[in-house]
Amino acid sequence: MKSLRSFSIRSGEIFAIAGVSGNGQVEIAEAITGLAKVSSGTIKLGGREITNETTRKRMLAGISYIPEDRQRYGLVLNFTLEDNLVLKDYFKEPFTQKGILHKEEFSKYSHQLIEKYDVRGGQGNKTIVRSMSGGNQQKAIIAREIELQSPLMIFVQPTRGLDIGAVENINKQMIAERDKGKAILLISLELDEIMTCADTIGVIYNGELQKT
Repeated sequence: MKSLRSFSIRSGEIFAIAGVSGNGQVEIAEAITGLAKVSSGTIKLGGREITNETTRKRMLAGISYIPEDRQRYGLVLNFTLEDNLVLKDYFKEPFTQKGILHKEEFSKYSHQLIEKYDVRGGQGNKTIVRSMSGGNQQKAIIAREIELQSPLMIFVQPTRGLDIGAVENINKQMIAERDKGKAILLISLELDEIMTCADTIGVIYNGELQKT
């Protein structure tokens, strides 16, 4: 293995970072998405520097993010499933026109995603997300982030706490997005998941990224 001061992810590649919890893997994801400030170095997306861009501008530039803590960072728990599925699109057409929210578009879009990704809630798209199972909460996040069609997708512990069926389904979705040409950063503590999905593996060791 060799030590890296930087790394890049190509289109059509799953780059996985492994290592013991607390070694800085999550901080890498937060730095790329703008949730954490970068003290040195630069971040580029498709050749464009985004180091000082806001989180929203990075998302609009082409980053999807499935966070480690789905309830704290991925969802607004007291909102409906419908509202959570449009959290990153509500300010765009057709959801908003001339500053007015069009709830019928929210409803139509959320029904499409619920059916496509088999997201289950007791009251359909009107289900309060807090009442949903962890697996269905994660399905909702992944549905929303995949549908952004971002060239870079970041998955942090995407299957933590989920049953075997949900784990297999999410791994298949990740690989399918890779096969469509997406660049994917996977951060996981599950070695089996990394070995199943990754094309390239990096390991955090003594605070440095080692590439295998």
